[in-house]
Amino acid sequence: MNCGARRAMVCDSKQECSMLAAVETIHHELGTAIGLAKCRKCGCLGEFLDGLVLAVDLPTEAMALVEEARAGRQRMEAVEYPCLGCSHCYPAVASNALAQAFPQLDLHAACGFEIREGWPPVPGDYFVLCHGADCTVAVSTLGDVALAARIADLKPPALCMVGKTETENIGIDKVVRNVAANPDITTLILVGQDPPGHQPGRTLLALAENGVDEAMRVIGSPGKRPILRNVTPDEVATFRQRVQIIDLIGEIDPGRIIAAIEQHNTPAPQKPSCGCSSCPTTSPATSEPPMVQAGEPRSIEMDKAGYFVVLPQRPERRLLVEHYGYDNALLRRIEGADSRTIYWTIIENGWVSQLSHAAYLGKELARAEAAMLHGYEYTQDGA
Repeated sequence: MNCGARRAMVCDSKQECSMLAAVETIHHELGTAIGLAKCRKCGCLGEFLDGLVLAVDLPTEAMALVEEARAGRQRMEAVEYPCLGCSHCYPAVASNALAQAFPQLDLHAACGFEIREGWPPVPGDYFVLCHGADCTVAVSTLGDVALAARIADLKPPALCMVGKTETENIGIDKVVRNVAANPDITTLILVGQDPPGHQPGRTLLALAENGVDEAMRVIGSPGKRPILRNVTPDEVATFRQRVQIIDLIGEIDPGRIIAAIEQHNTPAPQKPSCGCSSCPTTSPATSEPPMVQAGEPRSIEMDKAGYFVVLPQRPERRLLVEHYGYDNALLRRIEGADSRTIYWTIIENGWVSQLSHAAYLGKELARAEAAMLHGYEYTQDGA
């Protein structure tokens, strides 16, 4: 990344420039989201703000974001939907920028939770508090993403993990895999509001009662698409045999939830250690999809559709993009109020023909928009 003239006065290295750019991107994304009525009622934004408020060991460069998150939390309204599936998700962009700039930061470590090495096997938006024979309860807050953070902050002794479950397929895949892989968990308590349409809470109850059919569809689920694609029949069987599901769907009072956790803290029966191959396993092996380590491109192929020059127009607070052919002839100018409208216009008109070029253009438009909004110089990167 090339630091502009104004930025060079406040950062001494490319790494520091990247951190500052990430903070500015997060500031812009959160500020925009908090100003939108639809986002103030969405679980996506509330979840990210909660994680940011609870973050510990946050780098100095990002400390101001905590205060911004606290102020934003005050403006949030009652969650009406866990996620609207917007094409541009402001908290997702902010979260990605935070993770890229501060890879050492774990928002879910904010409460000092200890995480067992190798467990949970499936990453997700949840809090792990403890493990062992005394931690036998898991809680799903279903569509109530803020409730999980409130319960975790109280650290009830018997609670192993707590988090959201928003969908009747991938969400339940993660619940089944993580719970089946931990032989200490004997109880799953369902609280919070069940997202309409998806109904993961009712789907979990149907799974416990009826299991799955040959196509791995949860029998009797009222959800739209309750098909489990990322668990095995053995994992489902282990989950159903060992775990009791407590239906408190709709409950949002942390005190009553904690009382239920204490009431249902039931250690799993100890299995004899016979050493024989016929003993049933508690955590069936599942074939993991590959983890791919990102690296530098081996080669860069030029886009036959031409190249773009990105020009922030600060006085008008608009972005201008010039599209050139490789004979340097100007083909067209595209102007817009933000990066999103510009890159969609370019994509819909077929003015970019390669995925790598589209990704590069999106990155540069985001950088240019942040520079325009926050008053620092923008220098376009090479491919």
